This record gives sequence, C-alpha cells and structure tokens, in this order.
Amino acid sequence: MLWPMTAVALGFLGLVALAVPAARVGLEARRLARRLDDAAQQVSRATRDLERSAADVARRAGSTRDLPGSEFER
Repeated sequence: MLWPMTAVALGFLGLVALAVPAARVGLEARRLARRLDDAAQQVSRATRDLERSAADVARRAGSTRDLPGSEFER
C-alpha cells in the first residue's frame, strides 16, 4: 500500500511542478500579446501621421515649381 500512495504523491507533485511554470508562461504570453498590440497601435498611428504628412507635402509640391532653385520638373 505504501508504493501506490508514493506513486500517486509523486505524480501529483510532478503535475504541480509542471503547472507552475506553465501558468507563468501563460501570463508572460498574455503580457507579450498586450505589448504587441500596443506596438501595433503605435505603428498604425505613425502610419496615419506619415500618410497625412505625405499628402500635405504632395499638395505643396505643385507650388514649388515656381520657386527659385527648384530644378526638378515633371
């Protein structure tokens, strides 16, 4: 009766030993996902800002042909 009880106890301890790191990995994965989502939102905002700036520059580019020193013509 001692050996089966020891085997059950060791099995339980083995599961606990695996469950603790698995829970930590799950928490870190969730934290990483949040950080990636924040970074993706920052990239999206930067992309929108860049597109707006590029549109402004493109609108102004038509009026620069008349400026002295603008040698690039279309």
